[in-house]
Amino acid sequence: MLIRFTASQSVEISVPEQPIPIQHYLRQPQRLVNALVDPSRVKPLSDEVFRLKMRPLNFMSLSIQPAVDMRVWAESNGTIHVQSIACEILGAEYINQRFTLNLQGHLYPYVLSSGTRLKGKADLEVQVDLPPPFSFTPKAILEATGNGLLKSVLVTIKQRLLHHLLADYCRWVNTQTKEMTVDDESGDLPILNPK
Repeated sequence: MLIRFTASQSVEISVPEQPIPIQHYLRQPQRLVNALVDPSRVKPLSDEVFRLKMRPLNFMSLSIQPAVDMRVWAESNGTIHVQSIACEILGAEYINQRFTLNLQGHLYPYVLSSGTRLKGKADLEVQVDLPPPFSFTPKAILEATGNGLLKSVLVTIKQRLLHHLLADYCRWVNTQTKEMTVDDESGDLPILNPK
């Protein structure tokens, strides 16, 4: 039984004022990915492509563990794009051959008189041909359960975004400003002429 699940999630975050604008931070896809997903579950495949091994998801009596290859890239204005490019269901070959996942998302900064905000949206869609036992379950129940599961995945990502992204941004700014201070101080040291 082929069935389609969908979920969308929007986010808007107030960015704390820092000496370095968040646009500079957002141009580093690796940092963003590590802020959104537990770094132990991420494997970089290239500068823009990362394999995310998700936690096992329980759908009724079925447990699946997706590994999703994501392309994450930034525009010069700091807009981040996220797009799934491949997906594998680990340990469930029947489902793996009958499963497609599509994730599209973006996050962008915009400046108001009251400060900078981040605004974003993610759309997640899964199509799966469920094994025969599920054909006895009403489609409306399957769709409600699947849509709820996808929504919970996006809500988890949103929570990490709200808590980890801004904390990592502030840490990054502190590191950058310390490095700039050290560079400035070293540039001011007098040059000694040995006699």
